Amino acid sequence: MFLAPMGGRCIVANVRNLLSLLVLKSALLGGIIGLGGCRPASEVAPFLRPVVFQSDWFPQAEHGGFYQALAKGYYEEAGLAVEIRSGGPGAGILLKVAKGIADFGMSRGDDTILAVSRGLPLVMVGATLQHDPQALLVHASSPVQSFADLDGHTVTAALGMTWIPYIQKKYGITFGLVPTSYGLASFLADKTVIQQCFLTSEPFFTSQRGVAVRTLPLTETGYDVYHAIITTRAMVRTDPDVVRAFVAASIRGWQDYLEGDPTPAHELIMSRNADMTLAQLAYSRRALLEHHLATGFPARGERVGQLKLERVQHEINVLREFNVLEKPLRAIDVATEEFLPPSTQK
Repeated sequence: MFLAPMGGRCIVANVRNLLSLLVLKSALLGGIIGLGGCRPASEVAPFLRPVVFQSDWFPQAEHGGFYQALAKGYYEEAGLAVEIRSGGPGAGILLKVAKGIADFGMSRGDDTILAVSRGLPLVMVGATLQHDPQALLVHASSPVQSFADLDGHTVTAALGMTWIPYIQKKYGITFGLVPTSYGLASFLADKTVIQQCFLTSEPFFTSQRGVAVRTLPLTETGYDVYHAIITTRAMVRTDPDVVRAFVAASIRGWQDYLEGDPTPAHELIMSRNADMTLAQLAYSRRALLEHHLATGFPARGERVGQLKLERVQHEINVLREFNVLEKPLRAIDVATEEFLPPSTQK
């Protein structure tokens, strides 16, 4: 039997789950998990379905919507007791979710597509980011002005990333690779270094040190993938109410974090990440908004949390075109819109 920690005690989860699922179904019928009109947390029954959510990094603004949902009780209102587990280098999110160590996780869309093609029973059920925040960081004085200029240079990056062969084949170039240490020491010490970064993070640290930089967003190459909420095929089959509740409450958290006061999420994030500062959180949240990373572009019909099968199919086709994906797949093999709130599907 699986022992689930809650309230300082270990409760036998298979007994508790039976009770919590009944409460969750009642909650769904009562409409408490919608994006609006939720009942106060004090009215929600104390029997909550335990859920483990595996994040991709240490607590940060890029997880803000999930922490906002946790801090403001949106998950509890949806009948869920959510535990957010921190990630980091080598977090192994895909395997943890596939093996049931975590119920849900965060993953890049391209990584999920490749994992499914290799046999992992995963599925994307919602988006955390509509657009990829990944970019290349160069010094302001660098001769590299575009991706085509990378030819003959060396890039510090996470090896095995799918954008690497995509860029080399698209522009007909080659460049060397150095494994990233996830720090900026080498970049700051050497103006010739070109480094993988996130628009929401590394530019903040370089500005704090007075170093002038430029970024080359990967989206400018046409390579733009969802960052998604993932779970297993078994989960969507056996616990669809749990999936629907988690997705809806998470999207509600993201909407509140981006449109309202982010203080609840920021306070919770800083309490769980001693290295995080309010200045960094404010910068990252602002970058999420300025680059439309989480909200998408409303003029294109994009919304927070939205996941469109036609766009997933485009991602698959791009990976196939550039020989990154060996096995043909359909969008329905790797994603579903079934669990999105109606307002997100418009």
